[in-house]
Amino acid sequence: MTERSPRCAFVIFGVTGDLAARKLLPALYALHVDGRLHPDSVVVGYARSDLDDEGLRQRLRDALGEHLGDVDDADWDALAGRIHYVRGGYDEPDDYERLARRLAELGRDDHVYYTSTPPETYCPIVEGLASAGLHRQSGAFRRLVIEKPFGHDLDSARQLNARVQEHFDERQLFRIDHYLAKETAQNLAVLRFGNAIFEPVWSNRFIDHVQITMAEDIGVEGRGAFYEASGVIRDVFQNHLLQLLALVAMEPPTTFSDADAVRDEKVKVLRALACISPHDAVLGQYVGDDDGTVGYQQEEGVDPDSHTATYAAAMFELKTWRWAGVPFYVRSGKRLASKASEIVLVFKTPPHVPFDGPTPLPGDRLVLRLVPDEGISLRFNAKIPGQGIDVGRVSLDFAYRTHFERRIPDPYETLLSDVLAGDATLFMRADEVEAQWRAVAPLLDRGDERPVPYRAGSLGPPEADTLLERQRRTWHSPGSD
Repeated sequence: MTERSPRCAFVIFGVTGDLAARKLLPALYALHVDGRLHPDSVVVGYARSDLDDEGLRQRLRDALGEHLGDVDDADWDALAGRIHYVRGGYDEPDDYERLARRLAELGRDDHVYYTSTPPETYCPIVEGLASAGLHRQSGAFRRLVIEKPFGHDLDSARQLNARVQEHFDERQLFRIDHYLAKETAQNLAVLRFGNAIFEPVWSNRFIDHVQITMAEDIGVEGRGAFYEASGVIRDVFQNHLLQLLALVAMEPPTTFSDADAVRDEKVKVLRALACISPHDAVLGQYVGDDDGTVGYQQEEGVDPDSHTATYAAAMFELKTWRWAGVPFYVRSGKRLASKASEIVLVFKTPPHVPFDGPTPLPGDRLVLRLVPDEGISLRFNAKIPGQGIDVGRVSLDFAYRTHFERRIPDPYETLLSDVLAGDATLFMRADEVEAQWRAVAPLLDRGDERPVPYRAGSLGPPEADTLLERQRRTWHSPGSD
């Protein structure tokens, strides 16, 4: 049975921006079509653009057609009549008073506020809402969703947490990371804690090492100025990749129905991460290829002598009983050979092989694919048919798209549905964000270091291979054994 969200007003700050068009509106439309958005809820867009209700509706209808393609007119018409617009700035108290009056006219006491805006507007939005009394919960909920990046280092994250928490209680805050809503990421808990064959081997007794990869085949795509201020560490390492590491390494919570019970265990992992030494990390930057692909320094908005890293690989270690001695290799980069996001658990090799053949045999691998085809593969050794014992690699594969006869929801659908329900399990808590920044601080401190070059369309800098080779390990190639 479809669970319907409570009746509310969903306010999108920055409604005319790219994120709202690409992700938020399609997610709300999908929830509406599925019957999970209350039929009496309204969407209120807030931005500086000179629009009215009809102007915003037409703009959003065009965006929906562009990003979803086929849109049912009847479904759209039922949603469009509940979309409203308030024009205003982010640092103008009078504009928030006008927003408050409009919300009062619409008569929805429960509110969700979504900051689909640049990070420098987060505090002005919070203070504007507070100045108009829109933050107060009195028999009704007021929830604030904050997009990443949440700060640009540990100190700024602490300051942002402090300023936001002056007006909003932690229970009202939803710091978003869409990677946590991918089906494979969520299935990690079921894989481990819902199957007796996995949890007993999920430790340093059986696992040799863990690899977490987020590879992109695109460059900065016209966002050169933004990327200059962030780089790969701030863009994906501090949030997406450390969240995946925490999900892999966390201890079982008492229950997954309690958001804080889950987040408590993830924070323990993040706090147990050992400080990264320079010897255990590689920073890279892509350069042009012979086919005419431009290098990072030739991208629009990028400093021609930029030291911004577009690739990073690092070895993390956990100071815990379960994971002591198991390295976690984490890497991400732009302009690589292919697009893929995977978690790979590499098991230890057999201590003794009682038949002729390659020694040692390759370790078994559990591969969790997040992008592009969500699913799970278990790769192990088996006898090749024929006389004698020849060993080959086989794979047991499971893909969400072909196994389950239902549509895989976009992560933003899942997250917006959870916000409406008040479930913060897939969102980050203040101490969680700060622990993540603390873990990557040694990498940020290397900001003046010139990254090593790697060719666009390659697998990354050779120095990243050396990171594993010195311990007789190799990177897992997506789609291979």
